[in-house]
Amino acid sequence: MTLVRWNPWQDINTLQRQITRLFDEDMLTPTFVETNLSRIPAAELQESENAIHLKLELPGIEAKDLDVQVTEKAVYVSAERKSETKTEDKGIIKSEFQYGKFERVIPLPTRIQNTNVTADYKDGILHLTLPKAEEEKNKVVKVNVASVA
Repeated sequence: MTLVRWNPWQDINTLQRQITRLFDEDMLTPTFVETNLSRIPAAELQESENAIHLKLELPGIEAKDLDVQVTEKAVYVSAERKSETKTEDKGIIKSEFQYGKFERVIPLPTRIQNTNVTADYKDGILHLTLPKAEEEKNKVVKVNVASVA
């Protein structure tokens, strides 16, 4: 019988490989990614002196199906992308398109005039121009400096 020395690092490496394999196989399957990450439209927010410009990616959705609501402090967007059902004689079709309802609330960095918002929708991109509230545009604070004797 041969005497073998126990190496604790070998057990730790084995455990690490098993945990890595568990996460690789089960956690990041396409179904997990599709159901949890893909229904939120990507957004881009830019701020100028007079307005906030918000762009949202909404491919495959018609303008009439969009619900956009704006408050002084946030933008709420929701819509539903409906699936186009087709039948094929040759079997199952695989689709990676995302269908279903989504909604997103985007907080704004400053207050806006929500009664003067303009929107354009072209090629699956929603452009919102959100004019800043007057008190936000001219927000200058006078600071009194007192000397200490």
